[in-house]
Amino acid sequence: MEKCHANKSIHCSVTQCANHCSTSDYCSLDRVQIGTHEMNPTETKCTDCNSFKLG
Repeated sequence: MEKCHANKSIHCSVTQCANHCSTSDYCSLDRVQIGTHEMNPTETKCTDCNSFKLG
């Protein structure tokens, strides 16, 4: 198993994502793309991590 490079600037608790470091709650990407599925987002639940990749 390859050691995950945890990016300490990107905290993540979505363990189903392929970019999640299984040994800690961090993302292994250098950056993430955040988006929305709403025309006028007004709540946290209106935003999405577009960098999510099913692991």
